[in-house]
This record gives sequence, C-alpha cells and structure tokens, in this order.
Amino acid sequence: MLALTIYISFAGALLLALMPKATPALARAVALVTALAGFSVALLGFFSPASSAFIADCAWIPSLGIRYTLAADGISRVLVLLTGLAAVSGVLFSWNIARRTSEFFAFFLALIGGVYGVFLSADLFLLFVFYEIAIVPKYFLIAIWGSTRREYAAMKLALYSFLGSAMVLVGLLAAYAVSGGHSMNLQALAQYPFPVAFQMWAFPLVFVGFAILAGMWPFHTWAPTGHVAAPTAASMLLAGVVMKLGAYGCLRVAMTLFPHGLDPWGWSFLGIGSWRMVFALFAVIGIVYGAAVALVQNDFKFVIGYSSVSHMGLVLLGLMTLSQIGLDGAVLQMFSHGILAGLLFATVGRIVYERAHTRDLDALSRMHLGKSMPFAAWLFVLAGMASMGLPGFSGFIAELQVLIGAWTAFPWFAAVAGVGIVVGVAYTWRAMQRAFFTDAPAPSAAPHTPDASEHSFEPITWAEKAGVLLLLAASLAVGLYPRLLLDAITPAVLALPHTLLTGGRL
Repeated sequence: MLALTIYISFAGALLLALMPKATPALARAVALVTALAGFSVALLGFFSPASSAFIADCAWIPSLGIRYTLAADGISRVLVLLTGLAAVSGVLFSWNIARRTSEFFAFFLALIGGVYGVFLSADLFLLFVFYEIAIVPKYFLIAIWGSTRREYAAMKLALYSFLGSAMVLVGLLAAYAVSGGHSMNLQALAQYPFPVAFQMWAFPLVFVGFAILAGMWPFHTWAPTGHVAAPTAASMLLAGVVMKLGAYGCLRVAMTLFPHGLDPWGWSFLGIGSWRMVFALFAVIGIVYGAAVALVQNDFKFVIGYSSVSHMGLVLLGLMTLSQIGLDGAVLQMFSHGILAGLLFATVGRIVYERAHTRDLDALSRMHLGKSMPFAAWLFVLAGMASMGLPGFSGFIAELQVLIGAWTAFPWFAAVAGVGIVVGVAYTWRAMQRAFFTDAPAPSAAPHTPDASEHSFEPITWAEKAGVLLLLAASLAVGLYPRLLLDAITPAVLALPHTLLTGGRL
C-alpha cells in the first residue's frame, strides 16, 4: 500500500509539468489533491502495519543483484507519515505562489516522491537513486522561487548534497564489493560479517556523507543559508523532511551495515576513543553552537534556520547513545522537529514576511505585530513553546528520551546538551518578544520603517489556517499520547542488528 505514496507523488508531478502555465488555480488544486492522496495512503499504512511490512520486490538489474525492493518497519512508517503531513501543509502554505505555479508544484511533488522512496527502499541502490532524485528539485525550488542570495544558497546546498552523496556511494560500492557483489539488499548486507578494519573506515565515510544533509556540525553551513533563501514550502521541506533523509541514512545505512565502526579504536585522544564519541561530540557542539548563533541573529528566518541545526544535533546525539531509549528519542525527534520546524518556517516565512515584507527583528519590533497580527503572534508563541519542549507537545518527550539516553552513555555531553536547550529557550523568547510583543517606539523615531498604523495587513487565509491546524494537531496528538508513534518505533529499534545495541551499550 505505501508504495502508492511514491507513484501518486510522481504522477502528480508529471501531470503538473505537462499542465498549461496559465492555469495556476488548477495547478494548486492538483497539487493539493495529490498531497492529500499521498498523506491518506501514508496514514492508512501507518495504522495497518501488517500491510506495509513487505511492499514490493522484483528484479531490476539482475546482473548486479539489484532489485526494486520496498519495505517498511515502524521507523519508515513514522517518517512516511511525517512526509505526508509536510506535503499537505507545504501545498497549503504555498497557495500564494503565482509565478510558474505548475512548475513550482511539479518540483515540489517530485521532491516528495523522492523522499517517500528513500524511506521505503530496502535495496541500497534504489535508496541511493531516490536520495539523488530528492536532491535535484531542491536546487530549482530555491534558485527560481527563493530570495536572499537564492542562487548562492541553491548552489551551496547542491554542492554539499552531492559531496555527501559521493561519500555515501563510495561506501556502498565498497560494501557491495567486499560482500562478494551478489546483492544490494539492505537486510542481506546487514547480515554479512564485514571485517572490523573495513567497518572502521567505511562507517565514518557513509555516516558523514548522510550527516551532511542532516546538518551536522561542522558541515551544517548549507542549512541556515538554504532555509533563509528558500520559499516557505521549500524551507518547510528542507527542515521538515530533507534533513531527516540524512539522519535516516545515518541510522538505516551507516549504523546498520557497519555497527563495529562504532567500537573503540583501542587508543584515545583527550578522552575521545571511538567514532561514536567523535560524532557525539559533533552533535553536542551543533546543539550549543546552533542555539548560540540563533540567539544573536537579527533576521527572523535565520533564527529558525540555526535552531534547526541545534535540534538536529539532538537527533544525532540520540543516535550515538546506542540505547533503546536514545534511539527511540532520536526517531521521535525527527518527527517532532519536522512538524515544529515546518510550523515555525510557515509562521515566519509565509504569515509574517509575506505581509510585513521584512524579516528584520528591529523593523518588526516597531510594527507591534502582537496587536496588528494577533494570529501570527500567538501561533509563534505556541510553536515556539513546543519547539522549546513544552510538556504536551511532541518535542518534550522526544528531547527527554534523548537526554536520558545521553546521560547514561556520556553524562558530560548530556549536561552540555542541556545547556544548549536552555539557550534555545533564550533565543525563542528573544525572537518572540522582539517580533511580536515589544514596546519599541512608534515609527516617528524611525521614519523609514513600515508600521502597522500605516497600513492593514491581509487577513489570514483559509489555506494558512488549515496548514496551522494540521501541524499543531499532529504535535499535540504525539505530545499527549506519545505511544501513538513509540509503539511503532520501539519494535523497529529493537530489531536493529544485535551488535549495534549490545556490548554494554544497551
């Protein structure tokens, strides 16, 4: 059943690509129907796990042992559900796209189809193909419909993505060759006894290749630049699902194929004696660094962009705990951050920027948006509190699980990550206060700054309200009843290779 998400998305993209350019209303309708259809299938597949465990298997390139194999465990089903939510909300928040509308949504749905394919692929060659398909539309969405140095941001994102892809491809081809060159099936390769010496260099190569897309420090610099330049829907997809492709690849491919790559080296430097410790350190630096840089930004969208780097650091830290609770938290954080980052980018990029025509916090502070745009103000309050980990929202249980797992594995890193979360509270409150609830003087003190008293803002549209409701409801549902996702995630985590969760690590 879940395979239909891929086919529906690509069919919608093809239809939109062939559609006459003078029909923007029809293009929007086709995009929304396509996204809703994909989301409906994702929802049915999530609540019918028996029908999605094994999806498709047929010969593709028999001479190389490559097959078209699709399957889904609990982790895949959760991320497919996230992709469906992001697709529908992205279309709703792009309802104002008037230039080359059909092309925009064609690229949008092609990206969505590629993302679905990555999460469902059980053959590594197929996974890599879908991974590359998801990269190409990102470039065009930013370069054509973006803003703020869009060509630079699009090219930077593409170069970083293809560098990571090249590293992944080298690692996968090496694994294929070492295993005898008979199959690219993920399950089959995961059971092959790769030599420890081979895993020690293949693991960091593949892990870093995927982690680049996950925004891991110090390879994160494409992310804030890309988020800021991208149109709202593309920002939502970049933070919501594309960065999750990287984290998913780290877990599903690098850690599953090469679990002994996480073993101690036999020597240490400054207390760092394994790739596990190296990447845990990078994750913690990303958490604190992203939060600290977000704290001093004056561009509202850059605040959210750097916050994504910080929150993805929590995902990577959870992965490095190598414990059930830490891995559960990492996957749950992927879902939570995908929802909440999408909501924050929609608030800042679509609801505020499209009306105020500025993202500068100094300028926004003189508009008194708390009074002139109360819907946006209170929406940011809710989304900001949820992003900080307010109990009742999805972020709380996800961050709690990651920190518990990190405290067991490396207490000092957990303590530093906690500091990063506190800094996250600070940058959220600072942005909230300056953008919506400031007592800054009227524009008489700054005559060139637009003000709410000089014009009225456009009312909030039905599409924006629907997108907000969808994302908030998802975060609340998971926050109030986390078993909704954890009952799917935990069995999949426990089914990971025995060597990954044992040896004193569980």
